[in-house]
Amino acid sequence: MTEHNENMEMDNIITLIDENGEELEFEIIDMIQVDEAEYAILLPRTEDGANEEAIILKVETDEDGEEVLSEIDSDDEWEMVAGIWQEILEDNEDDSEK
Repeated sequence: MTEHNENMEMDNIITLIDENGEELEFEIIDMIQVDEAEYAILLPRTEDGANEEAIILKVETDEDGEEVLSEIDSDDEWEMVAGIWQEILEDNEDDSEK
């Protein structure tokens, strides 16, 4: 089962820390539900406005009950979620052309 949250505010900005300890800002451009898991689609914010590729992170709950974003470890899981998000984008393009 796939759900798409079209009512999400698109100005959600978050800061993540990369493996080098650098802070990077991302805009949450979408949230999708696939089966029992939720995924965040993030777009890096760049100072020069360059078009960057979106990244997909899994929304999980840590031991304190807080939501955290984590990388998707399985290539199969990543491919499945990326494919579903691509379908959503294509459906949105088809809707805007009507």
